Amino acid sequence: MKTKEYIELEAQFGAMNYKPLDVVLSRGEGIWVWDIEGNRYMDCLSAYSAVNQGHCHPKILDTMIQQAKNLTLVSRAFRNDQLGLFYKEICELTQSHSALPMNSGAEAVETAIKAVRKWGYQVKGVETGKAEIIVCANNFHGRTLTIVGFSTEAQYREGYEPFTPGFKIVPFGDIDALAKAINPNTVGFLVEPIQGEGGVIIPPAKYLKSARQLCDENNVMMVLDEIQTGLGRTGKLFAEEHEGIQSDLTLVGKALSGGFYPISAVLSNKEVLGVFRPGDHGSTFGGNPLACAVARTALKVLIDEGMIENAAELGPYFLKSLESIKSPHIKEVRGRGLMIGVELYREAGGARKFCEALRNEGILCKETHQHVIRFAPPLIIKKDEIDWALERIEKVLI
Repeated sequence: MKTKEYIELEAQFGAMNYKPLDVVLSRGEGIWVWDIEGNRYMDCLSAYSAVNQGHCHPKILDTMIQQAKNLTLVSRAFRNDQLGLFYKEICELTQSHSALPMNSGAEAVETAIKAVRKWGYQVKGVETGKAEIIVCANNFHGRTLTIVGFSTEAQYREGYEPFTPGFKIVPFGDIDALAKAINPNTVGFLVEPIQGEGGVIIPPAKYLKSARQLCDENNVMMVLDEIQTGLGRTGKLFAEEHEGIQSDLTLVGKALSGGFYPISAVLSNKEVLGVFRPGDHGSTFGGNPLACAVARTALKVLIDEGMIENAAELGPYFLKSLESIKSPHIKEVRGRGLMIGVELYREAGGARKFCEALRNEGILCKETHQHVIRFAPPLIIKKDEIDWALERIEKVLI
């Protein structure tokens, strides 16, 4: 079959809830992917940071094959020999007290919402039905009904009402607005350290540290959504480390499996996750042995192979090189580690056409919020590969 035929199949039988670039991929290795016609592309999206370790990492692949031969799923009705080891290793790595595994980032967010509400009623003493969670404008935490209900993106909300109550929205990066929004019924503050889908928006310096202090002073649980920013993407294990803080709950997913299998987790102190009792929350696939085994190896190669350090070293190089491009279309370049956004002037006509042009040059990336090109290659990328990309990016943007 040819590219056009695959695209026609999707149009005929699939729901039209995505608008991908017209490239049909069939193979991946490291930072590279190939389409069905044999053309090679540098992946500068990393499946929204799900393949930080690179495509088809051989050690993660070996683990997946071996575990799939042994045991894949028993549900949490029974115990398995991978879950406890996963708990221990991820908690020790992240300095967490306990973990709760789920399957997707949105499920991790929903789990955190349930946990902090229950904590608010059982521990903080908020009157039943009155708990409030503060979120930020321009957020992206997933696609479930509750989550889109506190989105400020009109398209994410349209046609899905009524929404779950109990959320208050404040401007991202505005510490005074956060302070004013907190009241005795506030049980949590849910925030992305960097708004990825929002356009790679980085908050002002010390914003997260000040928010941490406010949460401490008001007995509010700070929940950091590190599903995109975590696990090395910003040059630290977690983006919170750039400000020297630790959240009460940290949400991870995506790169937790290196792109091999869906798994996410809520990492927390015992006080919050301790409110759950058997039957309060669960998932048929959450904590399954295949996912846990894959995640254990995905975390191990992330650390052992120096991927986080590589992001810390090459991220600033990539950022500064992009800043040096003399283009009439570029309004701003911003980022941290290997999470970079190039915002274009509106007069440029939108980022989509530039992403299409980059595809023709052998680079795959994605527009976000119409005017921002997002660059987030796997953390294993090398300097000469960045240079290869920069030549083509400059060619397209000037």
